[in-house]
Amino acid sequence: MLNVIIPGLAIGMLYAAVALVYNVMYSTSKVLSVTTGHIAMLGGVFGAWFVSTLHLHWSLGLLGGVAVGAAFGALTELLAIRRVLNRSDEHLWLLSTLALATIVQQAVGLWWGTEPRPFPRLITQDFSAGVLDQKFWLPIALAVLMAVGLELFYRRTLYGKLFLAMSEDAFAARARGVSTDRIRIASYVLSGALGGLAGFAAGQLTFAYFALGLTLTLNGFIALAVGGLGSNVGALIGGAALGLLNALASFWFGGSYQQTIAVGLLMVVLLVRPEGLLGSKNVRPV
Repeated sequence: MLNVIIPGLAIGMLYAAVALVYNVMYSTSKVLSVTTGHIAMLGGVFGAWFVSTLHLHWSLGLLGGVAVGAAFGALTELLAIRRVLNRSDEHLWLLSTLALATIVQQAVGLWWGTEPRPFPRLITQDFSAGVLDQKFWLPIALAVLMAVGLELFYRRTLYGKLFLAMSEDAFAARARGVSTDRIRIASYVLSGALGGLAGFAAGQLTFAYFALGLTLTLNGFIALAVGGLGSNVGALIGGAALGLLNALASFWFGGSYQQTIAVGLLMVVLLVRPEGLLGSKNVRPV
């Protein structure tokens, strides 16, 4: 059973990492970008390209994957978010981010190929390590470190406090002299770097695959909704729950039930507790 639980927890922590990326983006823009999972996909594909094709050391491949993720995060804000938010309060960003995600996915497919490619081993380790294999503990450790790091960032740094100020009231922050456009793009660069890091760390588990983005976007959103929007601890809990349920469903009933379980979990949580397990209720004045 441990051979089912550990891989399920590992993939769940990847979903949790994507949910954390959602949180960082949402904090300054109130946008749930469809490109979120594609950032992690780019981190994995470019990380594999840097290490396997260009034969760089894995540390340089990591920096390259993070840089590509950060660049795509900035591109998302500039092309798909900023102009939409400046012109309208409607959810048109859903279409603009979906269009950008589709363009990037197809471009990567044309360049990288449409078949999953193996991700290089980062640390010398025998393949018989079982549940102690690096492909399992790397995404688990990274998700926890990301959550702790973000909490420290929000509490101990000036930019973190500015992120929180914009999350509370962007108009009030602007009235206080905060450059909201600059803070928002900074949050997207940070979220892109974190997404690229997550994709690189989980590359051995997911392989370097151009179509991975949409799956991560959907399951990351489910983990976010289950845990509660804005809660980093909730993202970890939601991701772990989703990964474990998918793994157990696949073990007991077959892999075809994984997505059914994921959507079913989302429906149950939304019906019983719409704000998520650790999310805060929003009181709307009337």
